[in-house]
Amino acid sequence: MQTVLLNKENGVGYITLNRPEKYNSYNREMALALQGYLDDCANDDSVRCIYITGAGKGFCSGQDLSEVMNPSPEDFEKMVREHYNATITRIRNVEKPVIAAVNGVAAGAGANIALACDIVLAADSASFIQAFSKIALIPDSGGTYFLPRLVGMQRAAALMMTGEKVMAADAVTMGMIYKSYADDVFEMESRKMAQQLAQMPTKGIGLTKRLLNKTFGNSLEEQLQMEKEVQIQAGQSHDFREGVQAFLEKRKPDFTGK
Repeated sequence: MQTVLLNKENGVGYITLNRPEKYNSYNREMALALQGYLDDCANDDSVRCIYITGAGKGFCSGQDLSEVMNPSPEDFEKMVREHYNATITRIRNVEKPVIAAVNGVAAGAGANIALACDIVLAADSASFIQAFSKIALIPDSGGTYFLPRLVGMQRAAALMMTGEKVMAADAVTMGMIYKSYADDVFEMESRKMAQQLAQMPTKGIGLTKRLLNKTFGNSLEEQLQMEKEVQIQAGQSHDFREGVQAFLEKRKPDFTGK
C-alpha cells in the first residue's frame, strides 16, 4: 500500500498521508514520498494549491517509533535532516498556498508539519499534541520556530514541556490554527477553501508567502524594502493586469496563476 497518495483536481494537489492503521505515523518511506509529491506539485503549473490531510482517524501521529528503537547520533542526524527538515523546507519554500486539513490527531512531528503549512484547518474532533517530552525528546520539524510565533513564548513552552492535548476549538482561540469545522462538514469546507485558493492569483499569493517567510528576521526597513521589490514583481504579472481590468469592467476576474 502506498504510504502517501496524490490526486490532482481543479487546480488542487490533494496529498493524503496513508498509513491509517498507524494513525499515519511518519516513517522514511512516507517522508520521501511526501517530499516527492510536494516537489511534483511545486513544479506543476496546473496545481495552484496544495492540500495535505490524513487517511482514517488521524492526521499524523508523529514518528513511527519502531524505526528508532536504538538510534545512533548518526541515525538521529539523518532522520531529522532527511525526513523532517527536508519536508518543512519544501512546505515553506513552495510559492503556492499549502493547507493542512487536520482530520484527527496531529501529534509530535505531525503537529509541527501541520503548523508549518500556510493555513491550518481542523475537524472539531481533531487535536494537537507536542508529544516530544513524553519520550524525552525536543520538538523538531520547526516546532520551536512556528509554535512560539503562533501562540506566544509562555504558551508554547507550557505545551511543549507538558505535552498537553489541545482540541481544535482551543487551537483556534489561541491562534494556533485558522478555523475548525464540525466533523460532518470538515472535508467539504476544507476542500472548498482549497478550491477557492486554486482560483486566486497564485503568483501574488506565492510572493506574499515569500514576504511572510522573511518577516520575523527582518527589520521594518528591510521588510519595507523587500515589499517594494516584490510589489514590482507582482505588478508585472498577468493576474494583476486581469484584476485591474476586471475591476474596471465590474466583472469577476479570471486569474490564471501567472
